[in-house]
Amino acid sequence: MKYIKKIKLVNFKRFESFEYIAREKRNIFIGDNEAGKSTILQAIDLVLTGSRSRIEIIGLETLFHQKIVTEFLKGDKKLTDLPHMVIEIYLNDYGELLLDGKNNSDEVVCHGVKLACEPMIEEYSQEIECALEHEGALFPFEYYNIQFSTFAGQLYTQNRRFLNHILIDSSLIGTEYATRQYTKSLYEANTSLVERHKNNHAYRHSKANFTVESLVQLNAALDKTQFDVKSDGKSNLEQDLMITQEGIPVAQMGKGKQCFIKTEFALQQRKGAKPIDLILIEEPENHLSHLNMRKLINEIEEATQTQIFIATHSNSVCSRLDLHNASLISPLENISISLSDLPDDTANFFIKAPNNKILEFILSKKVLLVEGDAEYMLIDGMYENTYREKTEDANIHIISVGGTSFKRYLDLANLLKIKTAVIRDNDGKHQENCIDNYADYTGDLVQVFSDENDTDRTTLEKCIYQDNEALCEELLSPGRKTLSVEEYMLSNKADAALKILEQGMDRLVAPKYIGNAFEWIRR
Repeated sequence: MKYIKKIKLVNFKRFESFEYIAREKRNIFIGDNEAGKSTILQAIDLVLTGSRSRIEIIGLETLFHQKIVTEFLKGDKKLTDLPHMVIEIYLNDYGELLLDGKNNSDEVVCHGVKLACEPMIEEYSQEIECALEHEGALFPFEYYNIQFSTFAGQLYTQNRRFLNHILIDSSLIGTEYATRQYTKSLYEANTSLVERHKNNHAYRHSKANFTVESLVQLNAALDKTQFDVKSDGKSNLEQDLMITQEGIPVAQMGKGKQCFIKTEFALQQRKGAKPIDLILIEEPENHLSHLNMRKLINEIEEATQTQIFIATHSNSVCSRLDLHNASLISPLENISISLSDLPDDTANFFIKAPNNKILEFILSKKVLLVEGDAEYMLIDGMYENTYREKTEDANIHIISVGGTSFKRYLDLANLLKIKTAVIRDNDGKHQENCIDNYADYTGDLVQVFSDENDTDRTTLEKCIYQDNEALCEELLSPGRKTLSVEEYMLSNKADAALKILEQGMDRLVAPKYIGNAFEWIRR
């Protein structure tokens, strides 16, 4: 099995410097928008494709790290200070001598390939200096060389693939270019070179027969200028191939269906075919129904001979495929934070948990963890009442997870340094439930808040009623026949909370322990 061991980026898009140690089977990138998840997939795809023309089409000005370009133009603009852009892909040793060498920044002998974009100073020093000497000079991208090379120092082009890979991007999945590239990759994976030569010859022969057999009468009525069928390199079999399912071209299906079929097809190779070594999947959850998402995850779970990189915003994808395989990409830093150290039982919990809030939690800076819907509604309103601002404006997320799940999220909080306040009922045992129970979790980053009265204030509803008796009686007593207002609040938590939220939120006083949680999380 061939696979990527490490990725290094220098001055590529949003990364000034970045290194990622890859897992042999699954690699899941999670992070906020513009964090760089897609950038990593694109970097891998560009290097393994080895296409100079593709770099030129995208444009170096788009691929270069903008900060380093701006800093250069603001500085002395010396030729020796011109920045380089480098992508290095370190591979496992599978015996390919053309890959093995020290042509890498680690200066160690290993398998790998790289893309380097460097200024051609020796050839164009005068032209570059002339371009930079003017006020408001533009960066001299035109004088940069684009070079693909192996760690053995051998140059290569798109005609040489050291890893058989495909990129499935749901945002581009309907484009003709993406579809053609995908089909070509899968065709090459399922055929040998001899088979492809044989098929191309047969295809050209059938075109020639079409001209002789079908166009002969039309051309007989013409003079020297006649009709023929294209047979050049741009009109070969690989360009005309398409993938169908039950006779319907996949390209004519919806984007979600295309993503599912293409991933499934890539993973299910024909017997004896060369395996797809690497699949890069960009946000597979886009356009997919919940059922098809589960099916797609099952297909990925069963893949054993293919390395997979996924960029996702989906709770299901990152948790079902095991959080140990996930890495958080921060939009503010040049590092990835691996979740491989997460306790096994916590990772297993999220694999099985049907409706987790894992990504919402991971992408937060500060979190108020609460037990249910009623707590979520009222605590959000209490915070806005207290500080005259919304929690989201203070970068605080309120997440309802259920009391039995608190510790699972606190494992993540301590691993990822997320400041987290747990707000919970004491259920009649404050010391046992709220202090001793979390002794291994609490500290500078994690605190648990509950009312200390074990007798009369055991739940949020009791605390709210006692601190807001007049308001609760006014709003909730009409229609009560057998249950008291407090009993009604305990039996109908969500309904009572919604009534208070809609008609009395501006008058609601927050219980003291909730106010303490607010003060602590804001520090």
